[in-house]
Amino acid sequence: MSSNSPHDNDYAPAVASSSRGSPAQEDEDFDDGVEDPADELLTEDPLHGNGHLNGGVSFKRAQKAARPSFASRFLPSPFQSSRTSTPTPSHGVRSGHGVQPTTGNILSYLNLPTDPSAGIPDSKDAVSLDWYVEGPGRRVGYDDLTAIDWIYEYSKERTRLRQLVSNAPGLLGQLKQVADASQIWWILVATGIAVGGIAASIDVVSDWMGDLKQGACSNVEDGGKFYLSRPFCCWGTNSYAECADWRTWSTMLGVSNLFGSYVIEYIFFVCLSVLFATCASLLVNRYSPYAKQSGIPEIKTVLGGFVIRRFLGAWTLVVKSLGLCLAVASGMWLGKEGPLVHVACCCANVFMKLFDGINGNEARKRETLSAAAASGISVAFGSPIGGVLFSLEQLSYYFPDKTMWASFVCAMVAAVTLQAFDPFRTGKLVLYQVTYHSGWHLFELVPFALIGIIGGLYGAMFIKLNMLVNRWRTSKHNPFLTRPVLEVIIVALITALVSFPVSFLRAQSSELVEYLFAECRDISDDYLGLCKAGIANTGVIFILLISALIGFLLATVTFGLQIPAGILLPSMAVGALYGRVIGLIVEVWQREHPNFIAFRSCEPDIPCVTPGTYAVIGAASALAGATRMTVSIVVIMFELTGALTYVLPIMIAVMLSKWVGDAFGKRGIYESWIHFNGYPFLDNKDDTPVPDVPVSQIMTRYDDLVCITATGHTTTSLRELLGEHRFRGFPVINELRESVLLGYISRTELTFALETASTSRAMPSTTECYFQHQPLADPTVTLDLRPWMDQTPITLSSRSSFGLVKDMFEKLGLRYIIFTDRGSLTGLLTKKDLWYVLNEGEVGRAGGLGTGVLREERTDGGEDERGLMGDHDGADADGHGDGRGEDG
Repeated sequence: MSSNSPHDNDYAPAVASSSRGSPAQEDEDFDDGVEDPADELLTEDPLHGNGHLNGGVSFKRAQKAARPSFASRFLPSPFQSSRTSTPTPSHGVRSGHGVQPTTGNILSYLNLPTDPSAGIPDSKDAVSLDWYVEGPGRRVGYDDLTAIDWIYEYSKERTRLRQLVSNAPGLLGQLKQVADASQIWWILVATGIAVGGIAASIDVVSDWMGDLKQGACSNVEDGGKFYLSRPFCCWGTNSYAECADWRTWSTMLGVSNLFGSYVIEYIFFVCLSVLFATCASLLVNRYSPYAKQSGIPEIKTVLGGFVIRRFLGAWTLVVKSLGLCLAVASGMWLGKEGPLVHVACCCANVFMKLFDGINGNEARKRETLSAAAASGISVAFGSPIGGVLFSLEQLSYYFPDKTMWASFVCAMVAAVTLQAFDPFRTGKLVLYQVTYHSGWHLFELVPFALIGIIGGLYGAMFIKLNMLVNRWRTSKHNPFLTRPVLEVIIVALITALVSFPVSFLRAQSSELVEYLFAECRDISDDYLGLCKAGIANTGVIFILLISALIGFLLATVTFGLQIPAGILLPSMAVGALYGRVIGLIVEVWQREHPNFIAFRSCEPDIPCVTPGTYAVIGAASALAGATRMTVSIVVIMFELTGALTYVLPIMIAVMLSKWVGDAFGKRGIYESWIHFNGYPFLDNKDDTPVPDVPVSQIMTRYDDLVCITATGHTTTSLRELLGEHRFRGFPVINELRESVLLGYISRTELTFALETASTSRAMPSTTECYFQHQPLADPTVTLDLRPWMDQTPITLSSRSSFGLVKDMFEKLGLRYIIFTDRGSLTGLLTKKDLWYVLNEGEVGRAGGLGTGVLREERTDGGEDERGLMGDHDGADADGHGDGRGEDG
């Protein structure tokens, strides 16, 4: 063991927040959804228990066959079952230098699936592999809360496909290729069907439970049953007032006077609302904490290459689905649209477990999850195309053309399944889907633009206030910090107490949006009092404004509670409220002053202004202001209204809303939560300019790194190094004086190699270990760790610009970059270092930093790719990283 840092002894050992758990714990992680559990530590023994290599290690490549097979033209000899072993020389010298290994054939050694019948060796079998080939090193899987290696995963996939073709030529090979290519389609079709069925079930159950707060269906005249919601109980009647089967709680209790009925119904409404919210929060906190909130910030982070175990598991799927039914029925200002994306990804992850070709590759997993996410929005808004664009614009980190086609198929299957279930028995995919009978006029562009500006202001204020609330929520001043369920109960109680007296707030969010979108001539039963005429219209405008303000405040407080909750539908409801207000004002103005010059284009005796269209445009503007999405919102709203004529007004409102919102901050609500939780997410779509400085001012310099030299180690000294420095990996150099870079070894692979050496080969603690070829070393009594070392890490010159480094991290999905000068190690930069540098000046103000899945603020040190430990001040005066990186 050696370290070139003069201060190494001054640091106390730090406990890694993402260190791998015990084997028993790993068994519980089978449904993690972001990493194959088959790649656990110590699941297989790469060495033989007798302590010797079978046949010894060959320092010469096997003789090539006279007539090579088709596979041998592309793949090295270890894949051929006819490979023979040669005796181990006493002083071996490696030969065959004319053969230059490539990334493909390196990975073919290291990541080949085990199939003894086909002559394919185990990828962790030390006997059948060339230990001296240079390459990215063997992998034993990714730790929790670490980043994946995109380049490695795609190289592994290309090798797998080549091997698939080589092992079965002819017709059989073609059939195997077709079967392999069809795996993703089976997954996506099954996901679409499952998501459509789950969405229909959530709609039916949440509507029934929501109506249960005001009454129940009873068998009075036409066979009404208790399990029917109010619309189905009163099916065929003109209004709810004429429905004899639907009985309020006061009627069932025999209370007839007006005041007593109001009190009884108020009590039942509040009690059931609090009960539903409490049950949802208890489910989340006791059984699956990952089922809380919308899940979209975490999905964006996972699709960006981060590993979060159990976030997409089967248990999370069950808790999220049940919690959504309860949370929506509680009447709190939340929605199921965003959480349905999380549900869709969980479904896809469950089905991926059945197909090793996809489940065994982290990059392909993320492509499949990107496609599956589209089905969540498809069933949430009845918008298949909008779901594809939502995944492309908001979620996906890497979205090639093949993923777009896969997203289209999954979204279409989900929408068809939901249509087949027809949960509302209206032929509509969602409750608030409408069709308008008239178009718009040129003078209406002015109020449409005003709505867009209001939407941008709403989004900016919502994000700012929501972040303030959640910083307080995670601070020591919050009395409910350790009692999240009690906080949910209090918010649900306040919501129910405020909502019942106001008719617009008493209705479920989807029901409210349905009425705000509709034209008055299409509303047969105006039980909310929306379409009052004359002087009463002024009172409607006032109530709508009050409802919008209350909804805005309640949504701000609700989003962030320990409960399944989305923000898309609440934003739509607030936008529809203020949009309808502006529509009513314009309608009254046009009716009272029909001869005004702006209204001359209106036809006589035909309604000129449709307030419902203003509600749709208001909903679009609020969505754009909160999420900063553009194209996907326009398409979603177009598919909701089914009218091409309103595309231009929606586009104008969305454009202005985004411009106004961006003036207050570039981050949308999801990006703000990613930053708030401290997830190491680098947006590859971000075009924010970076300082034009050399990376040497940013990187962690060689003097501050903990490195491993090529020789002079024993298994005991390496274990002491791992115990003293809890970092994710270490650069490997030839010696301290020259510091020529030899490679990089991850903590996971080093731990695995040392454990197997001590258990399988029974090597003593004084066994010599080395990371460089030693021609005189006896492989039976020494430990060569080069197979576990990445001998070809991504390197750059330390004179490179910071902009180039940022682009490489974002475009290639790198975990770390090592910097050299004429081959000598000069520094290292991790993904987490880059994240802190790009967020410099904001990290210290983020009161919620470390409150998410990833704990950033630690008083016991840090853990990183580079083996650096430091303070907690972001970046010091001369730009060095602080050592809090968490990339894996």
